[in-house]
Amino acid sequence: MKHHAVQLYDYHVWANRKLFNRLKELPKELYDREIQSVFSSISAVIPHVYITDSIFLRAISGDSFDNVRAIAFELMETTKGKSAEEMEELYTELAERYNAFFDSQENMDKTIVLEHPQFGRLDSKISEIVQHVVNHGTYHRGNITAMLRQMGEAGASMDYIFYLYEIGKTE
Repeated sequence: MKHHAVQLYDYHVWANRKLFNRLKELPKELYDREIQSVFSSISAVIPHVYITDSIFLRAISGDSFDNVRAIAFELMETTKGKSAEEMEELYTELAERYNAFFDSQENMDKTIVLEHPQFGRLDSKISEIVQHVVNHGTYHRGNITAMLRQMGEAGASMDYIFYLYEIGKTE
């Protein structure tokens, strides 16, 4: 049986796919259209979530803060100007790396130490960091849904309960 954090991450991947599928149905220019919102465009939100997901995978894998920060800056440059299709490919590759990480873990509730120069030391379970990754993605998918509505378009149904129905669980 999957650890609950891994199932939550599966939901995160499922919801991202739903979002990308919805974006494919819409006029391409909406992806880059600037609007007054939390982010200036959908094309600004999607790399932000990808970069955050990437840095947390590095962090739970044991990378130092300095390495994680360097990777974040590198990813900011490499994701700049990427299309929705290109970002979808990056998300798919990242999900594969997360799943490889999960497969290598004997204990998702193992405590790890994260060090941050501003926030200090955090003793946290891997599963708690995965929960953060999922929550962060959910929050920003909500931003994108609001942005789409501002542009006169409907979002996609990405609630966790719909994921549970789709995979056949209602626990």
